Amino acid sequence: MVIRHLSKIMGELSKQYPVITVTGPRQSGKTTLVKTLFKNKPYRNLENPDEREFAVKDPRAFLARVKDGAIIDEIQRVPSLLSYIQTYVDERKIPGLFILTGSQNLNLLSSISQSLAGRTAILKLLPFDIDEISRYDKNLPLEQLLLNGTFPAIYEKNLNPTIFYRSYYETYIERDLRQLINVKDLHLFQIFIRLCAGRVGQLFNANSLSNETGVSTATIKSWLSILEASYVLFLLEPFHENINKRLTKARKIYFYDAGLASYLLGIENVEQALTHPLRGNLFENLVVTELIKQRFNKGLDHNLCFYRDSNGNEIDILFRHGHLITPVEIKTAETFNSGFLKGLTYIKKVLPSKIGNGFLIYGGNIEQKILNNTVINFKNCSVVFKTR
Repeated sequence: MVIRHLSKIMGELSKQYPVITVTGPRQSGKTTLVKTLFKNKPYRNLENPDEREFAVKDPRAFLARVKDGAIIDEIQRVPSLLSYIQTYVDERKIPGLFILTGSQNLNLLSSISQSLAGRTAILKLLPFDIDEISRYDKNLPLEQLLLNGTFPAIYEKNLNPTIFYRSYYETYIERDLRQLINVKDLHLFQIFIRLCAGRVGQLFNANSLSNETGVSTATIKSWLSILEASYVLFLLEPFHENINKRLTKARKIYFYDAGLASYLLGIENVEQALTHPLRGNLFENLVVTELIKQRFNKGLDHNLCFYRDSNGNEIDILFRHGHLITPVEIKTAETFNSGFLKGLTYIKKVLPSKIGNGFLIYGGNIEQKILNNTVINFKNCSVVFKTR
């Protein structure tokens, strides 16, 4: 079993806050992580109907059974329990008393902001990062990684990724999320999510999706918000600043796991991953989520956005740190081409006082420094945050 990178900051924060809350996609390893890190705490799972009914009907008695704290899984199933936890931790003032997990970000964070503000540290656990995957296979080819995705079970149990994602899609996305958003026509929802996969790494356009699915833009936005809150996909914000350029206001769409996007695109083997027209988009998705994981694993916001202006100039990622910005270009090619640095050169001219050293993340293995830019293999994304 891999020791997750989030463990370090979680252990530190559990000595400072009475409650630690871990959110993230289903099957990302939240339960395994907290049960491993807090072995001596009793475990309560609110997915269990008996535990859930007990917590709903008699929350004080429920907490009285765990006087020294506990791990409470899927806390979003009983949000009313949070108010009682607030009173409990305020009375005892003991750090690391409760460890909460949840996979439905929207309702969970709304409830926490009302009940546990200032009392809990909120962490996000996404599926494996590339370094965690390397503990199972250090030489995993790119196409296999795009097919496999990053969910822990695929590597821990050596599962067939297509079968895993079909089950994940049918049991969670179709069933659970359909109930949350009251989808009346499952077929239209299926079309919608597959169209989202077909737009991975591209600008999100609700009107376009509305036209193709035949549902209103309001419905499209509602479906999207639930998929975002449930850690299925996310929208990356564009760069906004008062400069002498017309900048796009549209956001770009990505999936939290490239393997799920590959499944939705119908990719079932390495050969298909290698030749698929959206291979470059899937690679970009993989790298963007890898960068996000590097930040989340330290308990930080990702602080990432992208740049695009009306003249078609684009930078895949801008990482803000203080008043400075690190630009990152992403190319799936395995052979370096000096043309790949064009965007990095351009953005330095647009924001000369803010842009620091740039990075090119690509599929090749030759790493080098060219002028103020560093060329790195996609498996070494963490370097972006170490070199400022």
